[in-house]
Amino acid sequence: MRSQIEQIRVKNFKLYKELQIKNLQRLNVFLGANGTGKTTLFKTFNFLATCLKDNATVAVNREGGFKEVITRGVNSQTALIEFEIKFRNFAETVAPSPLVAPSPLVAPSPLLTYELKIGLHAGKHVVVEREILKYRRGQKHGKPWHFLDYSEGIGSALKNESALKNEADYNKLGVAEDHNKPSVAEEREEQPLGAKDILALKGLGQFERYHTIRSFKNLLEHWLVINLQNEEMRRISEVGADQQLSASGSNLAQVASYIYQYHPAIFQTILDKMKQRVPGIDQVEVSQNEAGQLLLKFKDDTFIDPFVAKYASDGTIKMFAYLVLLHDPTPRPLLCIEEPENYLYPSLLTELAEELREYAMKGKGGQVFVSTHSPDFVNALKIEELFFVKKTQGVSQILPATEFEQVKELYDNGCELGWLWQHKYFDGIDP
Repeated sequence: MRSQIEQIRVKNFKLYKELQIKNLQRLNVFLGANGTGKTTLFKTFNFLATCLKDNATVAVNREGGFKEVITRGVNSQTALIEFEIKFRNFAETVAPSPLVAPSPLVAPSPLLTYELKIGLHAGKHVVVEREILKYRRGQKHGKPWHFLDYSEGIGSALKNESALKNEADYNKLGVAEDHNKPSVAEEREEQPLGAKDILALKGLGQFERYHTIRSFKNLLEHWLVINLQNEEMRRISEVGADQQLSASGSNLAQVASYIYQYHPAIFQTILDKMKQRVPGIDQVEVSQNEAGQLLLKFKDDTFIDPFVAKYASDGTIKMFAYLVLLHDPTPRPLLCIEEPENYLYPSLLTELAEELREYAMKGKGGQVFVSTHSPDFVNALKIEELFFVKKTQGVSQILPATEFEQVKELYDNGCELGWLWQHKYFDGIDP
């Protein structure tokens, strides 16, 4: 099942006193100068993932404590750190209705909303003040279904989700509602968490019967913020069975070896892409030395012998790592990539943008967020994929490029977005 985040709201988290981003796409690129808040946006994902994996206290402490996490100037004793994520699940098979053709349909879920509010009690105890996962019943109205609703470790979950889901699917097919038909009644069950700083997602998401809770837990648990480091990727790796690339790319050889052994067709696709995207590269090999360590070898079509990754160019090794990442047999639901332009020749940035869009749009690929300050990378984007990060008086906001009317007109007439940014057509957003 694919998920797509459509809106994000963040309140009182670091640089974001009141942030709202709407109309997110499959590929989303956040452009801004250093220090404006691009990395902070990605930190919200890491923060939420730590809340899920451990608890809210651990997530807060890893960022230096509550006073360091909450926006400066906001009263840490009374204010709450708030997150709201609106998303849809795709590729659900809708059960046939007796009033339509019997063939199953594939449709998105209604818009789901996850809300999380974190506060500080007695000046020292981090508490999950409220946690809700819900969506609104019916096409335009109706009471929201709260799949989970918790406060300070106490709450309940929806018990009969499957019955309610069948009713929702019936309505999604566009069939007129029978108002004489009694609605399915909610059945809820209490599930105390045992601590006030634990997310209900963590416990309830382990059970198959909580289908919607489980789907969002999967999204939160498996997204990845990645910042590839060339010195890490050049390591001569120990033999291992790593199946997915790490945040720095330090296990690149192991992952390449895994794909080579267990998914040879995918590995061949990566090789074909390398030949297409990086001029001169003819072959990529994974070998093992006498110590059992893995070596990546690249063969240039002008040389007889291949050269190990240690001696490959920065652009070559990084492009290979991105292709391994984007051809993961089990793709991440959300990829956050920091400054992909580092070490890549400008002409390769267009190639990379194409690869990212292809990954995000294909049936099994995940949603992609990218932070950048490269006009060359931005030149390859569609206007709806671009967002600007702007910092004013210590507080950041994010603006969609589509809000700039003059830029929209120039873009429609063939101007490239990176060029427009360089020449200051985005009012108030200086390069």
